Amino acid sequence: MSVKLHTVGVVVKDMPTAIAFYRGLGLDVPAGEEAAPHVEVVGEDGYVLGFDTEEVVKRTDAHWVAPTGGQRVNLQFACATPAEVDQRYNAALAAGGRSYAAPWDAFWGQRFARVLDPDGNVVSLFADLPQ
Repeated sequence: MSVKLHTVGVVVKDMPTAIAFYRGLGLDVPAGEEAAPHVEVVGEDGYVLGFDTEEVVKRTDAHWVAPTGGQRVNLQFACATPAEVDQRYNAALAAGGRSYAAPWDAFWGQRFARVLDPDGNVVSLFADLPQ
């Protein structure tokens, strides 16, 4: 039996703020989850992105401390077109994200952008450039 990645978890300081950001990015977060201490979003291809408040993590892991000096996770979202990268980047900023790298045409053949979510995690957006 092989191991299968099931969920990527993100620890958040403020669930309503995090949910607003990820909804703005385009994720289908179920309605009414803003007050929940744990939220899961299942993507079209079956991935699970889970969100836990710091309080939940502290209750379940006595050794956990909030990271300082940078992020350890980079969530990367594929977009259908280069124009969608720009659209989702702008939507993420409008939903409370901060720019980390404005959209650009990368040398490796993709439109690429990075925003910081409300907790400082890097969120990358990308799409293949036309050949």
